[in-house]
Amino acid sequence: MAIHVKRAFKYRFCPTDAQAAELSRTFGCVRKVYNMALAARTEAWARQERVNYDQSSAMLTAWKKTEELAFLNEVSSVPLQQALRHLQGAFANFFSKRAKYPRFKSKRKSRASAEYTSSAFTFRDGRLKLAKMAGPLDIVWSRPLPEGSVPTTVTASRDAAGRWFVSLLCDDPTVKPLAATDAAVGIDVGLDHLLALSTGEKIANPRHERRDRDRLATAQRHCARKEKGSANREKARRKVARIHARITDR
Repeated sequence: MAIHVKRAFKYRFCPTDAQAAELSRTFGCVRKVYNMALAARTEAWARQERVNYDQSSAMLTAWKKTEELAFLNEVSSVPLQQALRHLQGAFANFFSKRAKYPRFKSKRKSRASAEYTSSAFTFRDGRLKLAKMAGPLDIVWSRPLPEGSVPTTVTASRDAAGRWFVSLLCDDPTVKPLAATDAAVGIDVGLDHLLALSTGEKIANPRHERRDRDRLATAQRHCARKEKGSANREKARRKVARIHARITDR
């Protein structure tokens, strides 16, 4: 018996110059709206008042009408509203004592991303087109989506190494519960072998991470020698970020 679960499928994509510029603007506006809403809610919190999502949404409408923040109208409104929803969720976790107080998003350290709901994208015949864009994204389909599934939410992001990703949240009807079993096996993480099972089987350690960590150390030393603010330092920083991402993705 199949059960319906939500699964996110992440892919690399190569944006055009116009798409990269539009997404970069959207990332900046999402971060700006999130930080402004957080500041407004923090000020209200100091006055022992609470600001909910509806009040934050009304603030966003007012901000768009000002001359200083008129640029917020240039990007899709859906990612901006989603940023407010994420902030509402962060405060809900804080009030429920499941998380710390929400923090402001940093331009350099925070993840650059924007979330689109179904009203802000079209997905047809394997082609994904986001709001405010003339054409579909050039996605590298490294694996197929579940047959018959339709994305409900799309998240576009860019990592520190400058790589672009798109994550599609879908209903996956192919997931099936595992059959019950009485068998059990013990697992021991070792030094000579990656895993040793209680059945006597040993899994060899490929040592990929050790080699990558050596490369990371070398790339970090090269980056430290480059002049701050130079193009060569930026290239070296991106190389460090790529190697670090390869390690953390494992």
